[in-house]
Amino acid sequence: MSPLEFALTLLGISVGAGFLGSLVGLGGGVVVVPALTLLYGIDIRYAIGASIVSVIATSSGAAAAYVKERLTNLRVAMLLELGTTTGAITGAFIAGIIHSRWLFVIFGLALAYSGVAMLRRSQRRGEAVPPDGWADRLRLHGSYFDEARGREVAYRVTRTRLGLFLMYLAGMISGLLGIGSGVFKVPAMDLGMRIPIKVSSATSNFMIGVTAAASAGVYFVRGDIDPFIAAPVATGVVMGALAGSRVLPRTDSRLLRLVFVVVLLVISVQMLWKGLR
Repeated sequence: MSPLEFALTLLGISVGAGFLGSLVGLGGGVVVVPALTLLYGIDIRYAIGASIVSVIATSSGAAAAYVKERLTNLRVAMLLELGTTTGAITGAFIAGIIHSRWLFVIFGLALAYSGVAMLRRSQRRGEAVPPDGWADRLRLHGSYFDEARGREVAYRVTRTRLGLFLMYLAGMISGLLGIGSGVFKVPAMDLGMRIPIKVSSATSNFMIGVTAAASAGVYFVRGDIDPFIAAPVATGVVMGALAGSRVLPRTDSRLLRLVFVVVLLVISVQMLWKGLR
């Protein structure tokens, strides 16, 4: 395959990754890393470096649109970034001393956990939301207009302290694997803090760029970011993210949750197989 064909193919895959990542709040890295490693045989550290850049691009492309649509909860995002940024820096340093096969295994386990968590959440709809003093004092509760239902949906945030702890773990996963940490952020907000899936996805898209930027410097200094790989990936991801940001407000929440779970479980099996083999 010529360099031009490689770049064009990578661009096409990245468009799809950006669209899917923007739609479910995972960041393009959830598709980019497996594609680069499983399809092209690129070392996972260079794949993660390109993914870090693509995650920042995804956030830049979709975040503004979601804020305009009032889907993003800015107060929740700013609070939870305290946990994710510190976790991202920790994960970036740990990544330099862990063997590549264990990165595959950690990646696969993280995705499997997220899929199971989302399935559990879908089976527990309708439960009362426990009161939370932190959420009340910080005014984290909100509402959004659901175009699929055609009405305003109000929601209450709970378990704020648990959310902060989970976000630190999410940041570590982002720093280790370059996947935008949405694999933990969306389930943590949806399952733990009881934030609706659409708001969780939009808020995750807003947050992932900041989290990725916190660890990008470490990867750049270490030489793990190859511009010939990162450039077409970032370009395609931005294009896909902008398209995804137009589709999310009109997507049914149940379909969105199903897409999330299927994507996570399929890629989880692939990455676990490669890591364990």
